[in-house]
Amino acid sequence: MTTVYEQRTASRAAPAARPTHAAPLLALLWAGAAAVIALWWSGTGSVVGAAGWLTGAGRITGLLSGYSCAVLVGLMARVPLLERRIGSDRVARWHAMAGRYTISLLVAHVVLILAGYAAQDRQSLWHETVTVVLDYPEMLKATAGTLILLTVGIISARAVRRRTGYEFWYYVHLLTYAAVFLAFGHQLALGNDFVGNAAATAAWYALYLGVAALAVWFRVLVPVRLNLRHRLRVESVHLEAPGVYSVVMVGRRLDELDARPGQFFRWRFLGAGLGWTSTPYSLSAPPRPDRMRITVKSLGGHSAAVARLRPGTPVWAEGPYGALTADRRTARKALLIAGGVGITPMRALFETLPGEVTLLYRARNRQDLALGGELEAVARWRGARVLYALNGPHGARPDLSAAALRSRVPDLAGHDVYLCGPHGFAQEVYAQLRAAGVPDRRIHHESFEL
Repeated sequence: MTTVYEQRTASRAAPAARPTHAAPLLALLWAGAAAVIALWWSGTGSVVGAAGWLTGAGRITGLLSGYSCAVLVGLMARVPLLERRIGSDRVARWHAMAGRYTISLLVAHVVLILAGYAAQDRQSLWHETVTVVLDYPEMLKATAGTLILLTVGIISARAVRRRTGYEFWYYVHLLTYAAVFLAFGHQLALGNDFVGNAAATAAWYALYLGVAALAVWFRVLVPVRLNLRHRLRVESVHLEAPGVYSVVMVGRRLDELDARPGQFFRWRFLGAGLGWTSTPYSLSAPPRPDRMRITVKSLGGHSAAVARLRPGTPVWAEGPYGALTADRRTARKALLIAGGVGITPMRALFETLPGEVTLLYRARNRQDLALGGELEAVARWRGARVLYALNGPHGARPDLSAAALRSRVPDLAGHDVYLCGPHGFAQEVYAQLRAAGVPDRRIHHESFEL
């Protein structure tokens, strides 16, 4: 069943499109990789025989693997410029891709170097491996770092991660820092491209110290400052729908956080056994100077425990993050599409996004419409439209085809579309929006499916 409010808000001029910061950053990252290849090229003389080719290939894969490790740490640092301008989802995908490159280069480096050394010394691969690990400087630490990185890579693989808890994955993933630290000395001690090359050594130190400083600043010092200043705590917990709860948090001078509707924080609730895990949840209402609210659906151990939070529970927050905000707006009209608990950032945007706004909310039935009463009130107050896409009799799914979307939302191609929901739902709706003529640049969404 569909409820439509026909009264419209007054038209406002559309803001200018914001330039993307992704292209310059990607160019910088690829320039760094080119510089690493140039370093290897300048330090490589004539290559003789199979051993020479193998060790040469092992050197370049090792250098690129070391560079990729620094990129990994930089992308994990939660730098606001990346998280807010490029988008947390894109940064997360880059991090996942860089992780796959790093593991592949690392495995190639180990295999090629050991094979080259074995061919050069005319020894078996096993004998050469034992000799290198036990007798070469910094190799025991490098071996430990390699094993840690491989373990993190296996745990982070999609098929494995789906079978492990978020908390387990989160803490294993943090071991990446230890792995990079353990392997750093090996790179400088045994890397032919650094021995006797003061400029290359200084550049490598600058790269690693730079990304380490970013990680310490934005992942440790900034959150400590935030939480000491704002003193967040739980004020109340409310049932919104079956298995869906809202948590209202209060604090001091929260307007200084500059949080925007559509953004999220990483929350650590210091009670109900939740203090060990930092989990991202979007703001489900526009932030106020003294309080913020999130809405959480019970999908696992952590989210289910949110319902047990008690007033006064201290909260540790990091953020705000995310680029699913009004800054992405390019047209006068906007369509917000939410699936399930994806309604949380859409609820905040629905109240604050300027111009002519329509909300399409996908849920199984009316009982699952979290925040439905608020949406109706906001629609009446601002003269916006709310459309519901609910299952029909016998569980029949609603029609969200391109034709159906165009029928429900006239001039769909002229809208900005904000999309949030489960990964499969978002993929399906995105394809239908493109088929309906909505340009890719006007479809704004964040997805953390890696």
